[in-house]
Amino acid sequence: MVVGNLRNPSQESSSGLAFAVSAFIIWGISPVYWKLLHAVPALEIVTHRVVWSPLVLLPVLIHQNGWSECAATLKSPRALLALLFTTFLISANWLVFIWAINHEQVLQTSIGYYITPLINVFLGMVFLRERLRPLQIVALLLAVAAVLYLTLDYGHAPWIALSLALSFGLYGMIHKVVSITSITGLILEMLLLIVPALIYLFYLHGQGTGTFPGAGLRIDLLLAATSLFTALPLLLFTIGAKRLHLSTIGFLQYLNPSCYFLLAVFVYHEPVSMAQVRSFLLIAIALCCYSTDSVLYYRWVHRGKF
Repeated sequence: MVVGNLRNPSQESSSGLAFAVSAFIIWGISPVYWKLLHAVPALEIVTHRVVWSPLVLLPVLIHQNGWSECAATLKSPRALLALLFTTFLISANWLVFIWAINHEQVLQTSIGYYITPLINVFLGMVFLRERLRPLQIVALLLAVAAVLYLTLDYGHAPWIALSLALSFGLYGMIHKVVSITSITGLILEMLLLIVPALIYLFYLHGQGTGTFPGAGLRIDLLLAATSLFTALPLLLFTIGAKRLHLSTIGFLQYLNPSCYFLLAVFVYHEPVSMAQVRSFLLIAIALCCYSTDSVLYYRWVHRGKF
């Protein structure tokens, strides 16, 4: 995301910080919301999220006069192909995340989003041929060591954490290559999914296994409101990111998995093994290396000016 020159840096950064922190906090406490829908299958929740989200996102698109960007994207075969990939990736990410939340695996989601920045570094190296700086290499090796250690302890790869990190990392990388704003991209992704989503919901209703409607007003309203957990934090983040330096956004992204970790340990009382503690320690050291590198590089690029 490109951050333009700010006419009033201190004022803009203060408001931007408020918007961005609000977005990350909403994302961070989202497991509490998804837990309220634990009786609903994860695929059905994701389907409702797809169906209801455009109702919130389309007015935003209209307000931002984003129709021209939508039309240009749909006319470009390359952009449309990229959107098909990102649509698959974001829906898979949502499905794994919600399934994990409602199967007492909040801790693994925390691990997944902690290692996502390091996965981004790896993907940049492999697909975009970006050269890694020494501290980035150290951070990446420490993250690999943490995942391998967890794999040995579990007896299998931590597939939830890896699925979340890889799907979101690839999602971000493709959006980086194909320039499109977050709101427009998400609306087009939801529109690509909305027809199969509606077919699936009508199928469930016809089979008598669908949750909506019929599970009670509370569940119906919660399913409809999934759109808010999709659109609201994204909108807040988009506004905030335009008013913040990239280094600040880089630090704020740790709020999300930190909230998951605190919820997993202190609210949902998920068991924490010594292997997980050691892995978290390795990941923490890796993120310190990664963050230090980001700050030093940012200072160098901007000649010591923030």
